[in-house]
Amino acid sequence: MLSKDYVKYIDNVGRIVLPTDIRKRLKIHPRDMVEIYQEEGHIVMKPYWQDKPCIVTGEVTNSNKVLSGGVVISPEG
Repeated sequence: MLSKDYVKYIDNVGRIVLPTDIRKRLKIHPRDMVEIYQEEGHIVMKPYWQDKPCIVTGEVTNSNKVLSGGVVISPEG
């Protein structure tokens, strides 16, 4: 796996910007959820996969959206 090192500033409310190539590689889209935790002195952040299948395709992806009434739909659905 290719990796690049990034140094990012944290703004005054604690936000950072994830580089575009990382978001694309991990298929993280606007409004997707990420899991953040501390492990052995490091901050770990990864896509959060909800175990909610699309009502049409049955797919479970981090791009699935929950609509009103709890209906889950994937981008392909």
